[in-house]
Amino acid sequence: MNPFWQTSFYIHIALGGLALLTGWIQFSPKIRNRYTAFHRTVGKVYVIAVLLSALAGFFIAFYASGGPAAALGFMSLDIVWFYTTLMAYISIRKGHIIQHRNMMIYSYASCFAAVTLRLWMPALVALTGNFQTAYVIVAWWCWLPNLAIAHLLTRKE
Repeated sequence: MNPFWQTSFYIHIALGGLALLTGWIQFSPKIRNRYTAFHRTVGKVYVIAVLLSALAGFFIAFYASGGPAAALGFMSLDIVWFYTTLMAYISIRKGHIIQHRNMMIYSYASCFAAVTLRLWMPALVALTGNFQTAYVIVAWWCWLPNLAIAHLLTRKE
């Protein structure tokens, strides 16, 4: 096994898991408003975890089951996840709170693809009768609907 792939895989799952666990806390107005320093610290942990996990995920996507279509789906997800997180960080550094909030909604929607992939996969395997076919579909379906929901949540601003 390629040691660079293996290292990237463990970075992706460990830091992606950390992002998934810490990201939801950031949406609590009670925590955000009452414990600003905590919000900032957890936010920095989330941003670092995402940026490193997305980079590692992009690399391992080249080796995705399902061939080029699945690889492109996961690479696209990693690009969106990286970009929205970076833009959220840049936005808050510039004091653009609404843009920061909206980009973080998109970022966490991308992060949550880890969960939606696991929810969709059994249903898609049952529907298609084939793991490879289901995997190609889930490479896109685990995150595109999440972004559509993020769009609905952020479109009023």
